[in-house]
Amino acid sequence: MPEQPEVERAAQRLRHAARGRLITSVSVRHPAQRRHLPDAVAGQLVGRRIEAVERRGKHQLLRLDDGAVLDVHFRMAGDWVMGPSSAPSPRHERVRWELDDGSSFSLVDPRALATVVRLPAGADLPSVGPEVADLQLTPTWLRQQLASRRGAIKPILLDQQLLAGVGNIYASEALWHARIHPAVPARSLGPTRLARLIEGLRTALLLGETTATRYTADPRTSGLSVYGRAGEPCSRCGRPIRRIVQAARSTYFCSHCQRR
Repeated sequence: MPEQPEVERAAQRLRHAARGRLITSVSVRHPAQRRHLPDAVAGQLVGRRIEAVERRGKHQLLRLDDGAVLDVHFRMAGDWVMGPSSAPSPRHERVRWELDDGSSFSLVDPRALATVVRLPAGADLPSVGPEVADLQLTPTWLRQQLASRRGAIKPILLDQQLLAGVGNIYASEALWHARIHPAVPARSLGPTRLARLIEGLRTALLLGETTATRYTADPRTSGLSVYGRAGEPCSRCGRPIRRIVQAARSTYFCSHCQRR
């Protein structure tokens, strides 16, 4: 699943290609997407100018000149494909926008889970927690949020209402950087370990922005420290990386470096 670094890269690409352009055509190509963006609603987008492309957690927000916002979520495997309007439709195209400069961009998704929703002017934007870079994220604040949480820290980090943008890959990476075992009870973490966790989250996402290739990339070539590397030696201590399943998700960690 694309997480904050991948979604930010996608938003940057779309911003470069579409900001300031008029929408001349919108085609919804998949029945599942029509439930979120019916043809009548898609028709309201024609003639509108894309004023800005922003990111909020894992959401991309396309702000239009009438005040409406397109909320795009890639879900498991969505992505953008850009090109000239004359180009043939890319494989797994779900929604296609054509622009006044003769270019187009398409939401592609082999699983057909990605969504595009038009939010009218003044509507509430997606409700998510603070991002890792926000000054609000301090050991004191995080300890308050985790005080009533039952369960292990790793699955809790995936809650977008707690922290926006962190997903399965970078939660594992952050805990490795912080030297925290993924199964430690969240509410047992004290100020020292929470400070390390915040630093680990920021390090993992920063590295994701600069070294990870894409969420479909082979983890062995993506610059990741533990994710997808079960059985390989830990780069810090040389012991083998382990894989466990938490909340139906794979978690990767070093049992020597990351103690309970």
